Amino acid sequence: MSRQRTPRVVAELGRPETPAETAVRKAENSRKYRSAKTVNNLVYSLLVTVALVVIIVLAVPRSDQSMLAEVDYSSVAATAQQSYAQPLANPDLPGSWSSNRADVSKTDGVQSWNIGLITPSDQYIGITQGIDANETWTAQQLKKSLATSTITVDGIEWTVYDNRGDTKNRGNVHYAFATVAGDSTFLLYGTAKDDEFVTVAESISDDVAANREMGNR
Repeated sequence: MSRQRTPRVVAELGRPETPAETAVRKAENSRKYRSAKTVNNLVYSLLVTVALVVIIVLAVPRSDQSMLAEVDYSSVAATAQQSYAQPLANPDLPGSWSSNRADVSKTDGVQSWNIGLITPSDQYIGITQGIDANETWTAQQLKKSLATSTITVDGIEWTVYDNRGDTKNRGNVHYAFATVAGDSTFLLYGTAKDDEFVTVAESISDDVAANREMGNR
């Protein structure tokens, strides 16, 4: 003959719990267990997701090189030159330099030949050659910068614009060179170091001189 189980005494009640109270207690315990399992599962899932992200980030190869496609500005310059009488800037630079832009554009009625250069220190220098440009166009291109000094490179005098002390509203015109030769206005502007600007000025000095000679004819 089976022994009948004595009902559980509930301390708070001071008496055995009723079958209904037992059912409620077990249901609540079951709910708490399921809730804890759900939270644990969410935590485990989050940890697994984070681990997968870390693995993917570590596995994907990264490069310090610019993600922009490199442009062969010399080839573009050769094609563009067919449309202009003025010799276009075509810098001769070491292989440690690269380009991300080479095109012809028109701003406020002034056509310009543009080259974007990435320096060995991973900074930017833009070359813009405006054809029959005016002072208003030049001021707009240089973000209304004020001249701070001059520098002579290969016999060519350049006006220097140094905004490094306050680059607000200057875009990438942190530093700039400008000179006029014949019908062309040459602008060098960007974020690079002084010596890199001088290197670019030297690399197009023959082109600037050719424009000057054409203007003197």
